[in-house]
Amino acid sequence: MASIQNSLENLLTADGALCAAVVDSGSGMMLGAIGTGVDLEVAAAGNTEVVRAKLKTMRALGLNDSIEDILITLGKQYHLLRPMAQKEGVFIYFVLDKAKSNLALARRKLQDVEKEMSF
Repeated sequence: MASIQNSLENLLTADGALCAAVVDSGSGMMLGAIGTGVDLEVAAAGNTEVVRAKLKTMRALGLNDSIEDILITLGKQYHLLRPMAQKEGVFIYFVLDKAKSNLALARRKLQDVEKEMSF
């Protein structure tokens, strides 16, 4: 098992990776962060609302399912939000340069890092 910081460092080895954070979706506070290119404090708080809204919508629709990840595609960046299966109320936020990254490989790396992260 890897620490939060080691896991985030591992994520940043992906092609095009800019920054990553582990966020408590109850408070919007970061439990760990690394990288540049995005104000991670603002992004953590804002993306907490995205995760909460999606979970609320799923409940309203009666969907008995879980979020695997949420992809936000911008003109120049990919933003991935991945709620952690092993730690309820926590998600990984991962930002990539769209021109330099492979989305499929980045999602795969995010899955692998999530499985090995310990608290």
